[in-house]
Amino acid sequence: MRLSIDKAGLSRALAHVASVVERRNTIPILSNVLLSARNNELKLTATDLDMELVETVPARVKGEGATTVPAHMFYDIVRKLPEGNDIELQRDGEQGRLVITSGPAQFLLQTLTADDFPALSVDDLSYSFSLPASDLKKLIEKTRFAISTEETRYYLNGIYLHATESSGKPMLRAVATDGHRLAQVEHPLPQGAKGMPGVIVPRKTVLELAKLVEDADGEVRIELSPSKIRVTTSRVVLTSKLIDGTFPDYERVIPQGNDKRMEVDNAAFAQAVDRVSTLSSDKGRAVKLTLNDGKLTLSVNNPESGSATEELPVDYGFDPLEIGFNARYLLDISQQLESGTAEFKLADPGSPTMVRDVKDQSALYVLMPMRV
Repeated sequence: MRLSIDKAGLSRALAHVASVVERRNTIPILSNVLLSARNNELKLTATDLDMELVETVPARVKGEGATTVPAHMFYDIVRKLPEGNDIELQRDGEQGRLVITSGPAQFLLQTLTADDFPALSVDDLSYSFSLPASDLKKLIEKTRFAISTEETRYYLNGIYLHATESSGKPMLRAVATDGHRLAQVEHPLPQGAKGMPGVIVPRKTVLELAKLVEDADGEVRIELSPSKIRVTTSRVVLTSKLIDGTFPDYERVIPQGNDKRMEVDNAAFAQAVDRVSTLSSDKGRAVKLTLNDGKLTLSVNNPESGSATEELPVDYGFDPLEIGFNARYLLDISQQLESGTAEFKLADPGSPTMVRDVKDQSALYVLMPMRV
């Protein structure tokens, strides 16, 4: 195997594939990235046995072949090589090493045979549809912050992607919840997605997808079975196992009867929450919202450090209400709202509150209150 490749393209691809590789592995080959050179392309493959990422970059291939090298070490080398020089890769068959040359710098990396590199088996991906990369990005970005990190509730450790109906129209919906907050975003159901199984995409896969759609443009192809998902962009193919579990009936926690409505400037609200929460305790992070006839008072009272209050003008004409929330959760939701105004629908101090972006009804957020 012998080839020459642009540093920027190789470094970008390695950033993607190396993030799939776990830092600690009991199986040595899983620490490596598979390099396959042919047809003036270099294909890089990484796997952790639950997920596989394959990225293809243009290269000037002078000798076809394949080998594997330690992923993180290879990425660190490429990242630190000088800008402006092409990188030469050549496998030394006798020594079993990969020679990396760029200008005056040369490295020799130990290799493991490509024949031992595991492939992620894929069953019949019977559902297939395409989405603009920007729409998939929205589904991921506006829900992933609410994914649970509690390993015992493994069925909440991902985004629930499923086909449903909303206002009589077929929709593709993404939902994530950790039991304290819920994020739901929907998009018109793409052709080919009708009848698809509801699937839970694992947190690690979601994080990799977020990186891929950040760089992608045009259409993204999604293929599904009840146990696997494959996402294909122009240069990358990501295949992953799905979480084998049942996502809870989340619609039961979405409030239907919240009759108190507040509108507030989103940026001013987020800044005020951030300021007063400076004095909140690390354990609870609680902020009290007091609503009374066009005025919102945010307050924190921490016996150990002091107290803080701030007032904001709001559109609110209902009975006075006091309710507490986790400040971090309020800020997380605030960051998802793109228009200038946030809409809160409230009921009472003990019931969940619904938050929406006034100008984007495709997303909704539910937040459980705290005692304050």
